[in-house]
Amino acid sequence: MMLSSADKGSRPMTQTLIPYLTVDDAAAALEFYARAFGARETLRLKIGDKVGHAEMDIGGARLMLSGEWPQMGMLGPKARGGASTALSIMVADADAAYARAIEAGATAIRPPTDEFYGDRVGMLLDPFGHRWSVHQHNADYAPEELQSRMDDAMSAIRSGAEAEVEAHPS
Repeated sequence: MMLSSADKGSRPMTQTLIPYLTVDDAAAALEFYARAFGARETLRLKIGDKVGHAEMDIGGARLMLSGEWPQMGMLGPKARGGASTALSIMVADADAAYARAIEAGATAIRPPTDEFYGDRVGMLLDPFGHRWSVHQHNADYAPEELQSRMDDAMSAIRSGAEAEVEAHPS
């Protein structure tokens, strides 16, 4: 049965960008994202005993995922040797969101830190190889001020790297 446009529910009918993740265990990923990020499953389609396609809502944003399908070239980050992208979630409390994700099974990359661009950010790796960051927005800066703050931050990083090389020459 074909749905009328009024019956299509929450599926966006306008142009939008929706991340689509491939993971080695989609059923476990659906459970993890619910525990770690408060995701709500909205659709699960199975092919045999595997998740062929699933959709979740995280804070009003849609996320799609499936298990691996090597015959179609769809492999998760673990099979490819690491993540090539990162997903960012805006939250009210980065420290609480970070702790919740760690408790759910994420691996810490970097604890929440106040960043030059006005966000407090923590970085995580989910059990399926995808990188995530939780952002708490604290301050806004004009583009010129933001550029100056970025220049200062990058200068400090370069100085620290040079000091490390001087302390440990090869």
